Amino acid sequence: MQLEDWCEWNDQPWNKVQNVVGRSFRMRGPGQSVYTLAANAVWRLIRDYDIDPSRVGFLALGTESSSDNSAGAVIVKGMVNEALNAHGLPQLARDCEVPEFKQACLAGVYGVKAALRYLATDGADRQAIVVSADIAEYARGGSGEPTQGAGAVAMLLESAPRLLEVNLAGSGSDSDYRVADFRKPFARFRGQPPRDDGQMQDLPVFNGRYSTSCYIDATHHAMAAVLRKRAGRALDYFDAVDRVFMHRPYHQMPATGWVMAYLFTLAADAESGRDQLRAHCADAGIDAELLLAELRAPSPFHGNGAEIGEITGDVFPLSRRLRQHLRSTELWGSLVRDKLGLGSEAMRDLGNLYTAALPAWLASGLQQALAEGLELAGQEWLALGYGSGDAAEALPMRVVPGWQAAAARINFESALNDPIDLTEAQYIALHEGRLGEFVAAEPSDVFVVDHLGTSNGPDFYDQGIEYYRYVAPVAKA
Repeated sequence: MQLEDWCEWNDQPWNKVQNVVGRSFRMRGPGQSVYTLAANAVWRLIRDYDIDPSRVGFLALGTESSSDNSAGAVIVKGMVNEALNAHGLPQLARDCEVPEFKQACLAGVYGVKAALRYLATDGADRQAIVVSADIAEYARGGSGEPTQGAGAVAMLLESAPRLLEVNLAGSGSDSDYRVADFRKPFARFRGQPPRDDGQMQDLPVFNGRYSTSCYIDATHHAMAAVLRKRAGRALDYFDAVDRVFMHRPYHQMPATGWVMAYLFTLAADAESGRDQLRAHCADAGIDAELLLAELRAPSPFHGNGAEIGEITGDVFPLSRRLRQHLRSTELWGSLVRDKLGLGSEAMRDLGNLYTAALPAWLASGLQQALAEGLELAGQEWLALGYGSGDAAEALPMRVVPGWQAAAARINFESALNDPIDLTEAQYIALHEGRLGEFVAAEPSDVFVVDHLGTSNGPDFYDQGIEYYRYVAPVAKA
């Protein structure tokens, strides 16, 4: 869905949308569900990295879009085994663990941490795969509509990494119950009309500005947890880290979160950080003491629904003014463009992938660095994940020598090739689950939803269960 077209149809300002949100977003096509997206990513990972499926002892699915409350990653395993059989390859191991993780956009990061712990203990001689897959849908006409998206990213984890080494001991966590930031209660499904694609529309309950404040607060506390574990002065880390990748619900959000983490650290640094903050405030015409009080105030996100209703506006208004001022300074270049720039431009064409957004950005960054011949070995990276409503995780990483060989197999660019640009009628039809007017590309070497079960007994029950089919590659003439 090209956002320039969407802006024209909806009389929205294209310049603002492309600067804040991005250029386009992806939608689930006919015959696709979150499970087929996940299985396609895992199958490509196994195929492109020549993975021995029998060595995989841990296959995790991170998602907030699952439509089955019983089975999870085992659905993905079943599909992948079908493709492996079709190509005469061994199946994924029978003793492979198949957990599913759910925590909004953070589920994949939790899957990665669990996989690393598996590899460090009983799975020391095995490999692990974590696939992050989601379908982000928002109501037409709502503020979230241009931030939709759909996709999946599969990651291989092993004891001798070939791309990135994760410092799990140096990671930072944060969790705090937000009540009404971003939720998906089952009550939303009541009275939904039937759709041609058989899917339920998973539209979230959210409060926009409050959600932004929650993102800022959670990523700040996860960062603070990382900084407490490091030797030396906390403020020095913002110079020491080479690249930063964060959960990105839309283009501008990571820069907001990262700069806010820096401002919080300045406010906590009595040595010289607060003086630097006061100098920035003087340049911006902001009362420094009021800003310090804003940054050092207790978290305002606790309480019942009535109290939360009173703080759904911008919780950090003075900080927002200072961020706007800093955009025109040299500091913004060194703090944001240099740290967050790698792979960021290509991400403007994906939209919000929820739990797949962070690993997609890492993949984009690695592929850009390879294409441009950048030398990354030994660089210190930070991956900062966030799960709307409750939690954040910060994972320090190091780029390993020889990373180029593994990066060359990342198919980020090819996965985005030859999209179908939607007309307004096609977009509306897909959004509403109407498939009759939409002609999709012929599937090849992918999984599709074949049909939905309809039997409701008494001898057999499969009502609502998705049945999948692997479509073998189309033979070339």
